Amino acid sequence: MPETITTNATLPTPTRTTRATKSEHPLIVMKDVNKHFGDLHVLNNINLTVYKGEVVVIIGPSGSGKSTLCRTINRLEPIDSGSITVDGKALPANGKELAKVRSKIVMVFQQFNLFQHRTVLENVTLGPAKVLKKQKDEAKKQALDLLERVGVHNHAHKFPAQISGGQQQRVAIARALAMQPDIILFDEPTSALDPEMVGEVLDVMKALANAGMTMVIVTHEMGFAHEAADRVVFMHDGELIEEGEPDTFFANPKTNRAKEFLSKILKN
Repeated sequence: MPETITTNATLPTPTRTTRATKSEHPLIVMKDVNKHFGDLHVLNNINLTVYKGEVVVIIGPSGSGKSTLCRTINRLEPIDSGSITVDGKALPANGKELAKVRSKIVMVFQQFNLFQHRTVLENVTLGPAKVLKKQKDEAKKQALDLLERVGVHNHAHKFPAQISGGQQQRVAIARALAMQPDIILFDEPTSALDPEMVGEVLDVMKALANAGMTMVIVTHEMGFAHEAADRVVFMHDGELIEEGEPDTFFANPKTNRAKEFLSKILKN
């Protein structure tokens, strides 16, 4: 996939709103994680800790392993070696225990992945009813509250094809929140959107960050990374090359590869 990056020529000084304070409790711990696709070493000895309430944004060139890293956290991609623990527990290999973990580590994808034959409301109530065993009325009330929170409650009885891409992605976020997760993983959530729709999705994600949701976000949106992240992680060729607070990383990257990457994209 060609690399698409949305950014201004220079990054404005971020105007961060008051954030819920992240804890010192390590929620996700990746140790010496390796992953291969055939001969391709996609993840090379990844060591990364994400703390409860922290927003970690993963950036880097296309093909650097960002999405694969994100997908290993809830075992959508199994790893070859190393370990991943969530809240101190190793990820189960499969079965009911893995399904239980995935209900608390939800993912928002590029392509929304909504059920096209179900209404917006049904998309948001299905998980809580089937997985969390919530009563129908309780699930419906929660869903309507969440749809209002993300600004699409007026479309509750429409089908996904009847609303815009930006609105569909906001429904996908509401569906993720309906599972009452501990962690939300975002895999390039705005890459399939028209430019004018990107902002409305990023605004919802910023609100989640300000509320203290633990999030791991793969994105090419540098302005968002600068404003919303607690920490920026830069990847290249399957390796975690550099990480740091966004102000420091964007103003003064330490590695030559990160400097090269930023110099190119900030000229676009």
